[in-house]
Amino acid sequence: MGDLRAASTPALALLVARGVPHTVHEYEIEGPSGPEARRGARVAYGAAAAAALGVPPERLYKTLVIALEGGRATDGELALAVLPSSAELSERAAAAALGAKRATLASTEAVQRATGSVPGGVSPIGTRRAMRTLIDASAEGHAEILVSAGRRGLSVALAPQDLLTLCRANYASLCES
Repeated sequence: MGDLRAASTPALALLVARGVPHTVHEYEIEGPSGPEARRGARVAYGAAAAAALGVPPERLYKTLVIALEGGRATDGELALAVLPSSAELSERAAAAALGAKRATLASTEAVQRATGSVPGGVSPIGTRRAMRTLIDASAEGHAEILVSAGRRGLSVALAPQDLLTLCRANYASLCES
């Protein structure tokens, strides 16, 4: 179970308050330096985070905020898509699963307003605004997955079923094939 002192984010506070079994993991990722930094090299964040945490990349899940249009969605409605960090989101699959005609990644400003976090630190748990949430169906195959705990460099490991229940989420196939 997570440490009460570690309830430093809304996500961790909610996990503690609800008594959800979890483990908190902190990590650091070094950015490129020297010639790589001058050339504008970027870190493959998901792979680097998985390596820093010592877990297979398929167990580390990222949370993306998507904007929906048309169909049963209100234009501009935001939703969350939780998928393996190494995977690419199929916007078409996410839109279909949420009954929208179209889904696109939300702007940085919209992400921060809705979640209270910066991209790269968005947790599906304890967001500022309640949003419909989808978790990639691949999570069902794991006893435990890791998601952001609400800030960069802080993850939480928990059972996918607990995440599903806590977020009132649904499973869906969200990844590009």
